[in-house]
Amino acid sequence: MTEIINQWPIVVALIVTGIFAGLLAGLFGVGGGIVIVPVLYFLLQGFGVSPESAMMIATATSLATIVPTSVSSIRSHYLKGNVDVSLLKYWAPFILIMAIIGSLLAHYVRGNALTLMFAIIAISVSCNMLFRAGAPALMQKLPGKFGQGIMASTVGGLSVMIGIGGGTIGVPLLTAFNVRAHVAVGTAAVFGLLIALPGVLTLLAVGTTPTDAPIGTLGLVNIPAFLLIIPLTILFAPIGVKIGSKLDQKQLKRAFAVVLMLTGIRMLMQATGI
Repeated sequence: MTEIINQWPIVVALIVTGIFAGLLAGLFGVGGGIVIVPVLYFLLQGFGVSPESAMMIATATSLATIVPTSVSSIRSHYLKGNVDVSLLKYWAPFILIMAIIGSLLAHYVRGNALTLMFAIIAISVSCNMLFRAGAPALMQKLPGKFGQGIMASTVGGLSVMIGIGGGTIGVPLLTAFNVRAHVAVGTAAVFGLLIALPGVLTLLAVGTTPTDAPIGTLGLVNIPAFLLIIPLTILFAPIGVKIGSKLDQKQLKRAFAVVLMLTGIRMLMQATGI
């Protein structure tokens, strides 16, 4: 009975995480992983989980939340014609293979290395939001098949290792090669499913639960966090959209970019021991 009572602070904190992630996702139009991973990372440490274990659990749990979220998103984008099916036919095998390889590597890579990777990508994404918002495409079209294979492999491998969907890396990458923003977002939603589903299944199969993991952790996925975050994210994302529609989007995105930059720097300092 005492053990159950002791878990209530974690439950409350996870509810707040779900609400926070949903609001930010709707407010700024970002994928849940870029929000959920750092929140869970610091939250778990607050309840006695080591930084290394916290990063591995946060990554795997974030991937689990992306699966149902991306299914809903894909349907919506497909009906609007925002999914590039021909691109997916070529990119999908590379993403799937690298998602499996990346999740296997993530199981054996030290948590500090994953934290460092996330920090670098978070800082890069924030810089892109701050300095390249509205900037013209770097290239007029996508490269040849070899170049696209490298791009797809990068999206799949890096994303799965740090627990984010395809949008965080995929959207800026596609738009840099002159893919229309709406199509880039819709196609990247499919990337998210291709990354998250094999990734979370692999981590469930091979992941060893850390000794300091909170109650309800299966492999590297914290089931209570998954069950609490998903409905709240879905519920509060539309509220974030409504709030955002009444505010200056450019200023909001800059504010989020600054928060993301500070989060990335904080994780970078923790990973490097600065």
